[in-house]
Amino acid sequence: MIVLKSAREIQAMHESGKILAACHREIAKLIVPGVTTWEIEEFVEGFLKKHGAKPEQKGYKGYEYATCASINEEICHGFPRKTPLKNGDIVTIDMVVNYNGALADSAWTYTVGKVSKETEHLVKVTKESLYKAIEVCVEGNRIGDIGHAIQSYVEAEGFSVVRDFIGHGIGNVIHEEPQVPHYGLPNKGPRLKEGMVFTIEPMVNVGTYKASRDPNGWTASTADGKYSAQYEHTIAITKNGPLILTEQ
Repeated sequence: MIVLKSAREIQAMHESGKILAACHREIAKLIVPGVTTWEIEEFVEGFLKKHGAKPEQKGYKGYEYATCASINEEICHGFPRKTPLKNGDIVTIDMVVNYNGALADSAWTYTVGKVSKETEHLVKVTKESLYKAIEVCVEGNRIGDIGHAIQSYVEAEGFSVVRDFIGHGIGNVIHEEPQVPHYGLPNKGPRLKEGMVFTIEPMVNVGTYKASRDPNGWTASTADGKYSAQYEHTIAITKNGPLILTEQ
């Protein structure tokens, strides 16, 4: 069942999203060769506490961290670690923020130092695919239009879209209906209605879209070892068009 949110609920989630966006902007200043994702993890914990918020994914189904920190070929759910990032790496920091019971979810991919032209293009296309998807998030369109907007753009740029992990509804729990694939056919799936709130989070790979799962039970990586990038926002459907809740 898709739970439609009231204007008050959406506003509460937007407040959470503003904290999340502010945190990402501070993380961007920290991403340099030599920093560790463990340092980022500790920064996020402190930042959220300072703003009266908490990391919702910490403890979720046994997950132990405030952030997911996925490096290079890792698609998602990478663990924070004490290995320094190096020049040419990319790292995706993904987090869910709980502020007064309202949740917001957002991931950004950061480049570390100077990266290759291919990597730079991958990150750019991934981010642009998210915004192309947001453009079609208007009442009357369908969930399938979102995935089609992403897949058609990404594949035209020579990359692939991960199938194993998709966007999702969100509210006072992390995962709700609807499911939001980042691939597929237009004019398919549930219609978008005012009050729907969900994430769009394309994961885009240089090579194959296929993923392998780490023995830790969480981390997914590209099957061919090539780089993967991700951008994610939490979106509300309103009568005036899409509202990005994880931007200020």
